[in-house]
Amino acid sequence: MAKRKDARVTVILECTSCIRNGVKKGSTGISRYITQKNRHNTPNRLELRKFCPYCFKHTIHGEIKK
Repeated sequence: MAKRKDARVTVILECTSCIRNGVKKGSTGISRYITQKNRHNTPNRLELRKFCPYCFKHTIHGEIKK
């Protein structure tokens, strides 16, 4: 039997605010979340509003390449 391509893929979401403004000197990194998306339903890049512990507020987290 032939294997078919999986519709669900794992994606990494990264804070867009930290990248633009630069991370504060006291923080140790950039906020990242791991989630899954359905490739057939959302073919474009995923953007979700999540909490960033380095910015101390809810910001837009965009999908990045692995």
